[in-house]
Amino acid sequence: MARRYADAHRLTFNLDLDRIRDLLGDWEGDPHNAGLLTRAAALAAARVHLLAGHDVVVPQFLGRPQFLEQAEALAAETGAAFHEIVLFTTRDDAVYRFAARPASPPLPPDEVAAMYDRLAELLPSRPRALVLTTVHGREDEAYAALVASLGT
Repeated sequence: MARRYADAHRLTFNLDLDRIRDLLGDWEGDPHNAGLLTRAAALAAARVHLLAGHDVVVPQFLGRPQFLEQAEALAAETGAAFHEIVLFTTRDDAVYRFAARPASPPLPPDEVAAMYDRLAELLPSRPRALVLTTVHGREDEAYAALVASLGT
């Protein structure tokens, strides 16, 4: 959905953290520090793009609030609007979708299930997040709701 949104909105930066992380040599040997470096690089890139007056979309499965809080602070600092949108599905569908996507390395189903549980636990602490329920095979409806929520 992020790619689709970026393609439809000129110069929107589809800031995929997984792609940035994959640029780090042997990140698998130190995934914790790789994650910290990836998020720092993403925020620096987002700052440049936002200051240039363009949108940034961060398609990321997040189950911890720190990066969200940093991104929200960056938006405020640069005068950009911050929209937190959670595309939510069932636990089984999340496991299925992660298994179907290319990843390096692929995530085991139990790890995806644990990530899903962290996200579900986080949501009550993020009252301004817009939660859009998605259903596999009905992505067009979810995308329409996403665009409508942004007013674009």
